Amino acid sequence: MPKFEFCLPSIAKSVPAGADWLHEIKYDGYRLRLERDGDRVRLITNGGYDWTRRYPRIVEAARKNRQSRFVIDGEAIVRGVDGYSDFNALHSNRHDDEVELIAFDVLAMDGDDLRKLPLSMRKANLQRQLSRRAACNMGLEGLVQHHAFSRVLDAMSR
Repeated sequence: MPKFEFCLPSIAKSVPAGADWLHEIKYDGYRLRLERDGDRVRLITNGGYDWTRRYPRIVEAARKNRQSRFVIDGEAIVRGVDGYSDFNALHSNRHDDEVELIAFDVLAMDGDDLRKLPLSMRKANLQRQLSRRAACNMGLEGLVQHHAFSRVLDAMSR
């Protein structure tokens, strides 16, 4: 599998408008890359640490997916009693068995590197790969905007 780097967001002074932009909820958690290659599943932080053993619920869910080779970009969260992401609960490590991954991009599937595809096509692939229940999670910290036709390589070259 090729090497994947995180595409990190940047702060803007205004919210972009228009049909070319996708707006998503910003969750309060840890950014993770979920990599599955056959039976091997890894959770990698944006600092390069392997947290596979830390979040067994995510690893178990990845192994149940019908696809056996994929890379997903997402945010690990713990839900508070109000249903929103609770960073303090996540950071405490006392709820590691409750941590879930909010997936927001698929970078590779079936051995194909999807990063050159527009985000809108990667989102469609991700939606097909995940169950509806996993895609309907809710927890608010803010919004993240993505240009609908951006490629990961475009964002990394800025």
